[in-house]
Amino acid sequence: MCSYCGCESITVIGRFMDEHVSIINALGDLRRACVLGEPATVHRAVAVLHDLLEPHARAEEVGLFSVLAEDEEFTAQVDGLCREHAMLHQLLDRVGAGSHTHLPDLERMLRAHIDREENGLFPAAAIGLDGPEWERVDALTPDQVSVRK
Repeated sequence: MCSYCGCESITVIGRFMDEHVSIINALGDLRRACVLGEPATVHRAVAVLHDLLEPHARAEEVGLFSVLAEDEEFTAQVDGLCREHAMLHQLLDRVGAGSHTHLPDLERMLRAHIDREENGLFPAAAIGLDGPEWERVDALTPDQVSVRK
């Protein structure tokens, strides 16, 4: 998690960073479930990670990303992150379908994706957006959802 620029003090970015911690913790639970090899445990771990990842990605895309993408300086980066969201969901679906060999790819991609957001996009957004734009981000960003356990 980035802690050098203070961007986590912006409410929506702080929320996304907190969600990243939960997502990474759920990824660890999924890894341990795959090692155990118990299908029911893997299924629950996949469901928890899905229930964290899906609304998180949607909230980023319809809130922060949509406002940032209006500036062509951010468009390519936002498009790339959105494509990664789709690929992460595909990899998680494959793991959930029993193809545990995709777990290392999911883990590498998810950690790299979070790093790009926390150490690239979020600090850039903190600098690049102004008050009215942050108000739009807040208005567009869906509320957090609870996760089944």
